[in-house]
Amino acid sequence: MSTNRQLVSVDYEIFGNVQGVCFRMYTEDHGKKLGVVGWVMNTREGSVKGQVQGPADKVDEMKQWLRTTGSPSSRIDRAEFSNQRDVPDLELRGFSTRYH
Repeated sequence: MSTNRQLVSVDYEIFGNVQGVCFRMYTEDHGKKLGVVGWVMNTREGSVKGQVQGPADKVDEMKQWLRTTGSPSSRIDRAEFSNQRDVPDLELRGFSTRYH
């Protein structure tokens, strides 16, 4: 089995200066460019959280981007990833911004 065919899902939460700096928009755009699906939203605590699903290598690229890049005006202090699991099929469609 090719690693490109293995689909994974992972939850994330990004801490730092990540609200009011277009972080969600850039995350959505980057997810779409990579061809992964998922969602992103602000939390009441000032972080950004969401979920990413797709081929393992593309999800790894997205995790690296969330950990180190973000939006041009953001400052990422910490990125936490949890609940990573293999999925037989994508459970989400597209990449969207969610609101409370």
